[in-house]
Amino acid sequence: MNILVTGGSGFIGSHLTDRFLADGHSVTVVDDLSTGSRKNLSHHSSHPGLKFVQSDLGDPELVNHLCNSADMVYHLAAAVGVALIAKYPIQTIHRNIYPTQLLLDELRGQHLSGRSVPMFLASTSEVYGKNPKSIWCESDDLVFGATTKPRWSYGASKAIDEFLALACVRECQMPIVIGRFFNVVGPRQTGAYGMVLPRFVTAAMQHQPLIVHDDGKQERCFAHVSDVVNAVTTLMNTPDSFGRIYNIGSDQPVSILEMAQRVIAVVGSESKIVFQSYADAYDQDFEDIRRRVPDLTRIREAISYAPKLGLDAIITDVWRSLRETQPA
Repeated sequence: MNILVTGGSGFIGSHLTDRFLADGHSVTVVDDLSTGSRKNLSHHSSHPGLKFVQSDLGDPELVNHLCNSADMVYHLAAAVGVALIAKYPIQTIHRNIYPTQLLLDELRGQHLSGRSVPMFLASTSEVYGKNPKSIWCESDDLVFGATTKPRWSYGASKAIDEFLALACVRECQMPIVIGRFFNVVGPRQTGAYGMVLPRFVTAAMQHQPLIVHDDGKQERCFAHVSDVVNAVTTLMNTPDSFGRIYNIGSDQPVSILEMAQRVIAVVGSESKIVFQSYADAYDQDFEDIRRRVPDLTRIREAISYAPKLGLDAIITDVWRSLRETQPA
């Protein structure tokens, strides 16, 4: 098949591209390299099945051209990272909503003319906002904070993406899968935009302090990118999954403080843990969520999903990858 991956030079997108090329497909990657990197695909530089288009998705003519030659679309291009989202909310909203609208408009036109192109829409656990439930399932209410808190612009704009996609399903029966990612980690993820695990591992390798925000008791669930790629590709090859939303990640929570401690232990580092307020890390308006744990019942029932890699194995793999690129 000819597969279109938007944001394909990014962390998850590049791993999806690896999978498709390994399976013998042709892949067109479109990425403006605002947060992605050509280095993530450098090992495919001479691959005849890979085409790279450096561009954003704001051009309707480009989107038309890309979709006309695609047999499947994986839409991962979006704003990335808590630090960038808090600093640039206008950019966040524009990057999340308008390209998705253009893609859906184009694919809807093709669908209505008799050519249906399945699409995967990458969404996020951020759409749950600060829902007070201890475990979140796909049908739960979305509870955002005040519009004066810029971090909610990300979850709200991704929720609009979901509404647009589900409207296409409801009105036109388009083949679309929505995946809400929960803290996906692994090789090629950068800590430059606030991603916690590569930031911790890099600091530990250099025996520098690991900066933990607030009291470190926030709970998250970390899933290896290989498990997530398996889930995404399996969902897209399971027709019964079309038209539905799926939580994708791990459901084993760990506190950020415990994560820092385990990174230090796995790496064998002499690093210390230093606490930093959200105001110092971001700004006075920043809000965080204390606990973020997905209910994975739906995806387990759909594709027998079961993540293979636990936390220590994930930390070890990230450490191995970083040693190859930035030796301590």
